[in-house]
Amino acid sequence: MEQTVLSTTREGYRVIILNRPQRLNALDEAAHRALADAVAAAASDATCRALLITGAGRAFCAGQDLTERRVAPGEKPVPGTALERYYNPLIRRLRSLPMPVVAAVNGIAAGGRRQYRARL
Repeated sequence: MEQTVLSTTREGYRVIILNRPQRLNALDEAAHRALADAVAAAASDATCRALLITGAGRAFCAGQDLTERRVAPGEKPVPGTALERYYNPLIRRLRSLPMPVVAAVNGIAAGGRRQYRARL
């Protein structure tokens, strides 16, 4: 099975590569977990002074892999689940790192946002 996230250690920094080029590096559950693990490993490495994140192939990241949001007929998907479970903790973790984080955006870069309905 192909690794969904690659991590290499260089002198003084780490490179994390989102590695699902056939899906434009869209994140599924396994990729979210692998990315979180790679960021945690960088955070716990005392020799790591910077973090570089990029994507394999022609995209940086196309956002959430929506094939995981398929539901059975008659069921409704729960929007925001992936945001609360994966994206928000990852962003908080990246922001709290004691080192610079650089994104080498090499193509498509899509993100998610939570949609709120105004209550009348």
